[in-house]
Amino acid sequence: MPDTESKLINLYEHPGHLLRRAQQISVSIFYDEMGEELTPVQYAMLRNLESHAGIDQVSLSAISGIDTSTGATVCARLEEKGLLTRTVIPTNRRQRSLTITGAGEQLLSDLIPGSQRLRRRLLAPLSSTEQLQFMALLTKLVRENNEQSRAPLTDGVPAPREVS
Repeated sequence: MPDTESKLINLYEHPGHLLRRAQQISVSIFYDEMGEELTPVQYAMLRNLESHAGIDQVSLSAISGIDTSTGATVCARLEEKGLLTRTVIPTNRRQRSLTITGAGEQLLSDLIPGSQRLRRRLLAPLSSTEQLQFMALLTKLVRENNEQSRAPLTDGVPAPREVS
């Protein structure tokens, strides 16, 4: 057994458990800062759609790291809310082309300050140097384990940006 590995009797030595707890905390702060209009997954899909107009929902799900059945449900909900439109692709009637609506664009714009507060609050316990290290290590962890996901990212994981 490597020196860095214990018997893992303490649950809080399991990285997966800590990642799950971090996700719970992140979601809680998400709703505090972003309100109840969107779920974190809806926000991710809408944010990615903003820069990929006309993409089909299968591809949008793939670049968002969401399985296709969840992605279809999320797109339907976003359409019900008037935040995107889905149009049948004539060459493939099973696929839908997605376009963000004006209301969707406005909502994303309105959520920018909340997303900035969310990031600051989530990373606040860390020093500036630790924030950069954490984001680099978390990005590496996700990138290197991407293929282990039930919904691997097709575009890969981008390099972390500097934290300000």
